[in-house]
Amino acid sequence: MQQPTGFEGGRLLVVAFEGWNDAGEAATGAARLLAERLGLVEIAAVDPELYFDYQFTRPTIEAMADGSRTLKWPGAAILGPSGEPVEPDDDEVVTGPGADRLHVLLGAEPARTWKGFAAELIDAALTADIEGIVLLGAMLADAPHTRPLSVYASSENPEVRAALGVDRSSYEGPVGILSVIADQAERVGIPTVSLWASVPHYVHNAPSPKAVLALLGKVEELTGLSIPRGSLEVEASAWEASVDALAADDEEMAGYIAQLEQARDAADAPEASGEAIAQEFERYLRRRGDQPGGGPWRPRDGA
Repeated sequence: MQQPTGFEGGRLLVVAFEGWNDAGEAATGAARLLAERLGLVEIAAVDPELYFDYQFTRPTIEAMADGSRTLKWPGAAILGPSGEPVEPDDDEVVTGPGADRLHVLLGAEPARTWKGFAAELIDAALTADIEGIVLLGAMLADAPHTRPLSVYASSENPEVRAALGVDRSSYEGPVGILSVIADQAERVGIPTVSLWASVPHYVHNAPSPKAVLALLGKVEELTGLSIPRGSLEVEASAWEASVDALAADDEEMAGYIAQLEQARDAADAPEASGEAIAQEFERYLRRRGDQPGGGPWRPRDGA
């Protein structure tokens, strides 16, 4: 099946934002792994003074290797090839069509002026001759941690849907910055596909390497890239074991997880159907619209 321009062999931009779109830090975790493996460098960045409320997304202070301390401000930047040869270990090389042209956009979700923020970044993508955009997100879901974590793929672009076999979302309601970026990109002719990983909501406070693995696997499937996992598989196994230990000390939590496992297994597939994932995605967004801070591990009313 022929891929749309940009999704196999073209100049691809992978996008991830911290915050609302990033349950378990899965989306940014996947994007950062790609940027590190490829040795990407900053080629364009927004002025944080225009888009961020520092009382909401505060700057942080970090210690440097030489012992000095520096402020790190929230922002967003596009990372691209440095032009210098990258010589990682053989088992850390990202290979496949377009690997040497891959770009990554990483940032924090802005507090204001979303239209201008998205327009500035899409202008930078056009300047970099980006031909396709993959938007990564992660949602808190009624997903058991003991089963494969599903990734829901969708696109508003009919050619992308036909070529990649992905859905068109029927969701209506509050959205995050990823939806604004996708809308601006499609308006200027850059095709987009959105990937959302399901993260068990009862462990919402911890990073989820298993969800990072799920997103990377879906990126590989859609782009033809081969992405080395490094220590991620070991970390995912350790994460799953830690949740097992947590559940072993909480009878109610263990019972709830067993119910999720039964519901998942009843679907008679290692992954939930596309329709089921889409429904979970819609429930998640509606829930986040009502309760932006998230919730405890127990099921919430109306979930």
